[in-house]
Amino acid sequence: MIFKPGQVESYIKKPDNKIKAFLVFGNNDGLVLDTAKRIAKSICPNLDDAFQVAELIGEEIIADFGKLYGEYNGQSLMGGRRVIMVRDADNQMSKELRKMLDDSNSDNLLILYANDLNKKSSLVKLAESSEDMACVACYEDKNEDIYNTLKTMGLTFDPVAIQMLCAKLSGDRMINMTELDKLKTYMGEAKTVTPEIVAKVISDQSDSSADDICYETMGGNRVKAENLYQKYIGEGLEAVSVIRALTYHVLRLLSCQAYIEKRETVDAAIKKMTPSIIFYRVDAFKEQLKMWNRDKLLRVLGLLYEAEKDCKTTGMPTEEIVSMTLMKVAGAARK
Repeated sequence: MIFKPGQVESYIKKPDNKIKAFLVFGNNDGLVLDTAKRIAKSICPNLDDAFQVAELIGEEIIADFGKLYGEYNGQSLMGGRRVIMVRDADNQMSKELRKMLDDSNSDNLLILYANDLNKKSSLVKLAESSEDMACVACYEDKNEDIYNTLKTMGLTFDPVAIQMLCAKLSGDRMINMTELDKLKTYMGEAKTVTPEIVAKVISDQSDSSADDICYETMGGNRVKAENLYQKYIGEGLEAVSVIRALTYHVLRLLSCQAYIEKRETVDAAIKKMTPSIIFYRVDAFKEQLKMWNRDKLLRVLGLLYEAEKDCKTTGMPTEEIVSMTLMKVAGAARK
């Protein structure tokens, strides 16, 4: 079954023994690992306890599925439920995994996690369709994810400081948490975070972010968009995530256009956006609202959906598909 973030939090507060296994996947490496560990700690608070927690790697299980079978059906010498964590879970495990869960009466919890699976993966489909498995997707952090994290920090944030944080942080939860932990340490007993503090403490993770690529692409700046994109994939980031980010950006423009069509002013429409447009992006966003009408945005949306489908089905290099798509969109911006 598919688990949303709220369901994960509910499980962590009160684990349900009906769930035999979790599959945590997605391109947000830090969030995948953090989610897997938090779920594990709901059963075994000390993940270093070798009696209660077993850690395996996907390729070990593919070579010998008996290792997973033995660990999953093993009992703790100390009593209580055990957790078996499998890093880099692979589709080749799907068939035997389903059989093991069907044949076993173990109350241990299996947690599989991987960064390179997607919605089309057989392991993901298995988890989504199984009543005794929970499937958790972890994609890039958006501004609202950062907002939710900030609420838990016990600090007061100047509105401009929040906007600066969102601009500086990346889509990866682990990197973001490292930066926010650094900020909390710096604050000490102080409670109010100002823009000056953010500028001083937080490292800029956004030089080649997908957000930058989106703004340059929709602004018709083909050379800048391509250069940023090449830097982005050169850092080992997933190319298709740029398509998803651009889709999100286009949907934001469409939402704003809908307000304008209802006779809202541009400024009023932008103020209604949630999460809000980062202050230093507002002028560029306004310019794009002039450049792209509703029909053009819908055509771009169709192009992006086709590009993501091609990335998954054609066998062509994903990096090239995304690059060609960016150039098509940027080229259409000025027409």
